[in-house]
Amino acid sequence: MSIFNKVLASVGIGAATVDTKLENSRYTAGDVVRGNVEIMGGNVEQNIDRIYLTLYTTYIREADDKKYTDHAAITKFQVSEPFTIGAGEKKSIPFSFNLPYTTPITSGNTRVWVQTGLDIKMAVDPSDKDYIEVNASSLANEVLNAVKSLGFRLKKVDCETAPKRFRTPHVFIQEFEFSATNPTYRSRLDELEVAFLNQSSGSVEVLVQIDRRARGLASFLSEALEMDESFVRLTFTNNDIPMIQSTIKQAIEQHM
Repeated sequence: MSIFNKVLASVGIGAATVDTKLENSRYTAGDVVRGNVEIMGGNVEQNIDRIYLTLYTTYIREADDKKYTDHAAITKFQVSEPFTIGAGEKKSIPFSFNLPYTTPITSGNTRVWVQTGLDIKMAVDPSDKDYIEVNASSLANEVLNAVKSLGFRLKKVDCETAPKRFRTPHVFIQEFEFSATNPTYRSRLDELEVAFLNQSSGSVEVLVQIDRRARGLASFLSEALEMDESFVRLTFTNNDIPMIQSTIKQAIEQHM
């Protein structure tokens, strides 16, 4: 009977299960995420090689002129050393980790989740998925609010494949697309896009894409050749907060 149970456990029937319990479901980038991984033994004793947590997000990937929703790992770390869990035994292992500042916010179709996995040799690895809500870091939020204060309305937020020409820590980049409500900008710009290339506790590197509105034949040709867009890279620290709005305003008006 014991051998039969081991065979069943190897294909996931009567095997150990895992359930991760997070202290919260809503976080701000940079927060500490705390919780417990609860493992319940199955019908037989099993050796667990390790427990690991992986933070994932969704993003849009294009291939063959089609768009697909894919997922990418943001960070991954090990929670435990190898151990043995007996039949019917219950273990609870606490953990904590810092939510990376590069974690995208959960807006639009973007989702973020913590996935827990157990490594068990010669068996199906059980897993658990816990979705969380993520808000922008305080410094990134200052940038977004500065753009809104200049007379722009947030229209769309998407996570997409990062262009090769812009180095980011991940395969994706989150873009914040704004439309102008300010009459001056509305007559000169089609849209404004903001993306965060790199972030830390004290600084943020911002990419601002300024999309000019076509006016006249030359402008129409430029738009057709995608030459009507300008890219500006800006870096802000916590000390720059009072100047963020004026710096972005200057960058926009230089490229209108």
